Amino acid sequence: MADTVAEPAKAPAAVRHAEEVMGTVFSFDVRGGDPDAVRAALAEAVAGLHRADAVFSTYREDSEVSRLARGELDLARCAPEVAEVLDLAAEAERVSDGWFSTRYRGSLDPTGIVKGWAAERAARVLAAVAGVCGVSVNGGGDVQLLGAPEPHRSWRVGVADPLRPGGLAAVVSAAGTEELAVATSGTAERGAHIVDPRTGRSAVTDLVAVTVVGPRLTFADCWATAAFAMGSRAGLAWLESLPDVEALLITAGDEVRCTGGLAARLG
Repeated sequence: MADTVAEPAKAPAAVRHAEEVMGTVFSFDVRGGDPDAVRAALAEAVAGLHRADAVFSTYREDSEVSRLARGELDLARCAPEVAEVLDLAAEAERVSDGWFSTRYRGSLDPTGIVKGWAAERAARVLAAVAGVCGVSVNGGGDVQLLGAPEPHRSWRVGVADPLRPGGLAAVVSAAGTEELAVATSGTAERGAHIVDPRTGRSAVTDLVAVTVVGPRLTFADCWATAAFAMGSRAGLAWLESLPDVEALLITAGDEVRCTGGLAARLG
């Protein structure tokens, strides 16, 4: 009698796309599902990013957020996403004891949460397509991962080394979880752009980068920003106190500090 040999599982179909929006590039990698259905959902997700840019951009005089900040529009007349984002930002401000804020320099500015929120929302639109097994949305280096790219293989994200251009400080694995986000705040890419909410000026700390790993990019992005403003000692202690959050902090002196459970997420 001949032995039955199972055929290797066929890799799920992949649909990839890159879109310039919000002053950066959003990269999409969607695995599984009917390609036509995925492309239709991708068009919806991309349209959502452009809509978020139009609504929340502080560089556009006619955006709803700019008009809200000037008192020309009240919250009730804004798109429902504005109230949603401001509620999420208020939660981030509460959890961070004010180290994350949407009122830098005295004016409403929710851009610190919008990109992560928009990328996470786009990922969930794609994950809802029948048959999709894995989604990766990378918004300018901050990544939301859902599911897996194929059976027995997990998403992996390289964390850039801010002191060694082209090198990696770590590789994060999504093994064992259905939702994982990786967000980095630091000075390597954009210089001293992170604001200390207590002073309204650029944060002066011993850090060059903070990478936060958690289930949702909306909050991982906020936590990385807040921890950077705190500095390495206070930032690490605070991140250790957050549930389901791990982090990697790199100082200007090339010292690497990690939360206790980060090692389980590396690979």
